[in-house]
Amino acid sequence: MSSFIAKYARLKRDGFRYNLAKARRMKVCYLFLAPYAILFFAFFILPILSSIYYSFTYYNILEPPKFIGFKNYINLILQDQVFLTAVKNTFLIAIITGPLGYILSFLFAWFINELPRWIRTIAMVVFYAPSIAANAFAIFLIIFRGDAYGYLNSFLLQFGVINAPQLWLSDPRYIMPVIIVVILWMSMGTGFLSFVAGLQGVDRSMYEAGYVDGVRNRWQELYYITLPSMKPMLLFGAVMSITQAFNVCDVPRTLAGYPSTDYAARTIVTHLFDYGFSRFEMGYASAIATVLFLIMILCNKVIQSALRKVGT
Repeated sequence: MSSFIAKYARLKRDGFRYNLAKARRMKVCYLFLAPYAILFFAFFILPILSSIYYSFTYYNILEPPKFIGFKNYINLILQDQVFLTAVKNTFLIAIITGPLGYILSFLFAWFINELPRWIRTIAMVVFYAPSIAANAFAIFLIIFRGDAYGYLNSFLLQFGVINAPQLWLSDPRYIMPVIIVVILWMSMGTGFLSFVAGLQGVDRSMYEAGYVDGVRNRWQELYYITLPSMKPMLLFGAVMSITQAFNVCDVPRTLAGYPSTDYAARTIVTHLFDYGFSRFEMGYASAIATVLFLIMILCNKVIQSALRKVGT
C-alpha cells in the first residue's frame, strides 16, 4: 500500500514538473492571452464573485455591507410573493419563447440557406434587424394601444369582433400573451446567424455520401447529416436562447409599465432592477442575481446533455 502511495505521489510530482516546464516553453503564448484573461477576470469572474458575496450581506450603497448570512435568500423564497410571481412569469416566458424561438430560428435559417445568395442576404437582414434595433419593440405600443386608435383595436372594432377597445397592455389577462408574441418577434438574434453560418459550413460531400448510404429525403438529411455536423452552433444557439429567455426585462417594462398591473409582467430581472436601481438594496438584488445565475447554469447543463444525443 505504501509503495502504491509513493508511486502515485511520484507520478503526480512528475506531472506537475512536466506541466510547469511546458508552461515555461509557452510563456509567449500566455503573454498574448494575458490581456483577454485579465479583462475576462475583471469584467466577468470578479462581478460574479462580488455578487455572490454581497448576496450574504445587507448593502444599500451608502453604508458598508453587513454580513447577514442566508437572510436574503430566506426572505426571497419564503416571504417575497412578488419574486415567486416573477419566477412563474420568467419560466412561462422561457418555456414558450426559448424552445419555440430556438426552433423557429433554426427553421428560418434552414429555409433561408436554400435561397439564392442575394435573396439570402436580404432575408438575413430582415430577420436579424429587430434584435439589434434599439427599442424596436416600442412599435407594439402603437399596435396594442388601449384605445380606438390602436391598430389592433381599430382592426377588431372595424370588423365587429369587439364592442369596446381592449386594454391589451393593462389587463392582466392579455399582458403576458402580448409580451410573449413580442419576444418571439425579437428572437431572431445571434443564434439565428450562428445557424446560418453553421449550415453554410457543412461539407457538401457529406450529403452525397449520405445519399449513397441510404438517405432518401430532406428530413433524413437534416437529422443524420446536418444536425450532427453543426453541434457547436446548436449549442451556441441554445445558450443564447436560454440567456435571452431568462434576461427579459426591457420588453415588459416598456410595454406593460413599471410596475405592471398586478405584477402580471414581472420577471426575475425586472425584480432585480427594482431592488437594485430603484430601492438600492444591493444585497437583496445580488441574491436575486445569484438565484438567476444558478437557474441559467442548470438549464444550460440540461440543454447540453440533450444536444449530445442529437444524431447519435
